[in-house]
Amino acid sequence: LRQAAADYGLAVAGSFSACDEKTGRYYNRGFFFNPDGKSYYYDKKHLFSIGEETNYYSAGNKQLNFNYLGWNIRLIVCYDLRFPLWCRNRQNEYDLLLVVANWPQARQKAWKTLLQARALENLAYVCGVNRVGEDGPGIVYCGDSVLLDYKANALSTIEAGREQTETVSLDLEALRDFRQKFPAWKDADAFQFSEE
Repeated sequence: LRQAAADYGLAVAGSFSACDEKTGRYYNRGFFFNPDGKSYYYDKKHLFSIGEETNYYSAGNKQLNFNYLGWNIRLIVCYDLRFPLWCRNRQNEYDLLLVVANWPQARQKAWKTLLQARALENLAYVCGVNRVGEDGPGIVYCGDSVLLDYKANALSTIEAGREQTETVSLDLEALRDFRQKFPAWKDADAFQFSEE
């Protein structure tokens, strides 16, 4: 994937199962590879205990914000989307929330609604990229990947069940202007996470 990013001159993001060589622990790890070879990694914080993810993986405990082409980006993985404090953009730390997911069709409405909520409450673009198809146990995944603006307007939607790529231009200046006109982030609750 890192080579594909370099070959095509594009950033590549997603998630995979990764083993920490020092601890021997496994993580559901999000990744972002720049075409210049720089990479970022994020270990999923909220493990899906209902699906027994806690039996196989360790939870991460650090948020990831990074800059790419002038955009501040936060990467989260799947179930993290359900936890608004973890996604909270308290001081405009990010402009784009990138969500890579394995979200089943049975919870399709939650997927769409939570993505919209994260865009609105955080005054940020949200890109939700979800898998499609059926897994071994017969669970169907809807896809429904979408790119939302900071008002939760869909700038791009991928029809349920389809694999597809799209190119969309985002307007960072429009986002900054909106944040100046509607600075709700200034009234957000102050809190800190422990590293437990």
